[in-house]
Parts: sequence; structure tokens; C-alpha cells
Amino acid sequence: MKTLIVCSKNSGKIAPFILDQAESLKAQGIEIEFFTVSSKGLRGYLKSRKGLLQIINDFQPNIIHAHYGLSGLLANLQRKIPVITTYHGSDINNKKVLKFSKIAIFLSKFNIFVSQKNIEIAKPKKNYDLIPCGIDFDIFKPLDKEKCRAKFGFTNDEKLVLFSSSFDNQVKNSELAHSAVNLLPNVKLIELKGYTREQVCELMNAADAVLMTSRTEGSPQFIKEAMACNCPIISVNVGDVESVIADTENCFVCAYNAEEIAENLQKIIIANTRTTGRNKVLNFDNKKVAKKIIDIYKKIISR
Repeated sequence: MKTLIVCSKNSGKIAPFILDQAESLKAQGIEIEFFTVSSKGLRGYLKSRKGLLQIINDFQPNIIHAHYGLSGLLANLQRKIPVITTYHGSDINNKKVLKFSKIAIFLSKFNIFVSQKNIEIAKPKKNYDLIPCGIDFDIFKPLDKEKCRAKFGFTNDEKLVLFSSSFDNQVKNSELAHSAVNLLPNVKLIELKGYTREQVCELMNAADAVLMTSRTEGSPQFIKEAMACNCPIISVNVGDVESVIADTENCFVCAYNAEEIAENLQKIIIANTRTTGRNKVLNFDNKKVAKKIIDIYKKIISR
């Protein structure tokens, strides 16, 4: 089976969770080709139609799997090859983009949502499922804390909190994270920017806790990957975080309140123990997710 993945590359690279999913699909026998959109905005996507038609003609896919609503809209500008679209959160939570995502939902043969909250917002009527993106458990796993700290030059007595993204990403709301951490003495907030996947895992294992203060999310990989590393988590109630970390000791869901976040970070620092989060996210294994997606491909193609 040949699948053409249509997705954005306007940040300079394909999102890691899309690449991870593609690798899992390839491992189960799916032939994968990518068509990426480097231009931004609706106009940029629409300008890519000619290139998309060319790669469809050359690759002759059985199915197109688009990631994010605008990619789904672009993919559906042709009606020869069936399209499946996965919505990751920003394409549903952003009201300006949602209207275009709804067109993609209507035109796509099948729609995948990564969180229940996004389904409730989008209100699809048929041909959809809830399938969060999976985790690469070979990369994200518990490692020795002291060895991981040594790789980045951190000392064992430093109090480290890993932020979920770069500080300049407005959606991630680093202002709240800084406000909370600044209430605690001698705690360092680490910006997650410019690291490889393996280094992200090492940082999660080096940190005392990870922190997410995002304004919106779908099903954040950052949280699931931290769970896979048994790293304590502090997060606001966004996306599917509450259900993912539910009843996991040393993991807390907080209001958008710096004092509450700081109070729970202090609890984690005092406890100084890891979690059992990995056991609770085994259902997010990339291999299992890929199998579900392949089953959808087969159903759509057989129609």
C-alpha cells in the first residue's frame, strides 16, 4: 500500500510526531512519500496544489494522509485519491483556522482527531475516530538522572524544570511558567529549543519536573513523552492532559495560576522521586497507533 503524507514544513522541518508515525507505518509495510508545504497561510497552501498533483501523478498513492486542517483542505482539492486528515489541535482550537478545517472534515473520506475536546469543538457527523499520536518508546524511556545531567553540564543539586517549548512560542504561554518558577528559590526553567529527540529524552530524565502552561493543545506529545520517561509533570488543564496523567503520583493538573503551579512544583522537588507514568501510556505505543491507522486505510480503499 502506498500512502502520500501531506503536511507542513513551514517551520523548516516536519513535526517529529508526524515523522515518528510515518516510520511506524513503514515498519508495518506501508510505502511512504511526503509532500510538504513550505509557504504559510491559506494562500501558501493553495499555491501548492500544482506540486501536489505532480507528486500524485508520479507516486500513484492508494491513499493520501494529510496532517492538520489546511493540509487536509489542500489534499482534497483533488478528488481522485481518497484523503484521510488528522487534526492535531491548533487547526481546531484556532477559530480562524477551524472554518477551513471544517471544510476538510466534510471533504475527507475519514477524519482522525487527537483529543476528545477537539471532537467536541469540531462536531464531525460521521467517518471519524479518536486516535492520539503515539510515542516512540525506544527513544523516550527512563534513564539515569545523574548521567543525563552530566551531559548538559548540570550539577546534581540544581533544581531543574523543563518547559514544553521555546519561550517565544506565544501559544505555550512561557510568561506563566516564568512567573511560577520565579516564586521558588534556586529553580531553573529550561527552554526546550534546538534539541534532538534523544536529547529531549535526556533532558526529561535530567529534570526534576516538566512544565506545560499552554493556552491551547490537542494531545501534546510533550506530556506523553514525559510520562514515558517517568518524569513528574505539572500542566494546566489543556487538551487531553488531564486524562493522560490521571491518578499518576507526582503529576499535577493546575489552574492558570502561578502560585498553584509553584506550590505543586515545590511538592515535586521535595518528594524527589520519579513517577510510574510509563506504565500508564503503553496504549500510546506507535506500533499500536500505526495498526489502527492502517486498518482505516484498508477500509477506505476497499469502499
